[in-house]
Amino acid sequence: MTNGKIMAERDPDTCPSRELKEPPPEIAATLAVLEGKWKILILWQLARRSCRFNELKRAIPGVSQHMLTLHLRELEEEGILTRTVFAEVPPRVVYELTEHGRTLRPLMLALEKWGRSHLGRKTGARPVRSADNQRPAVK
Repeated sequence: MTNGKIMAERDPDTCPSRELKEPPPEIAATLAVLEGKWKILILWQLARRSCRFNELKRAIPGVSQHMLTLHLRELEEEGILTRTVFAEVPPRVVYELTEHGRTLRPLMLALEKWGRSHLGRKTGARPVRSADNQRPAVK
């Protein structure tokens, strides 16, 4: 006991030293790809199915055309999604996750599960289901 407080024993596996260390480069690389207000929502929609630009715009309330375009381009440059332009009049553009992008599906499901639990904890109510009462389809 120190100063009237019981000092908890430190678990050497969870807190090996008092100094915090810089996150590993893998975390920085992941955050570099996912940073941006709308990217997680874009990825969540594309984890469910391929989408056209206006479908994404309607499905993500509040995103501007400029920001949606910017984030889609960045995700394409990172190899997370593909943009397919069909030679039609008017042109049809479809976005879908690449094989590498599909590896993010478990992350999207984990985020949804965590969010559901968090909302239930905040409201004290039963856990909440997604808006369409379904989870993203995972193949």
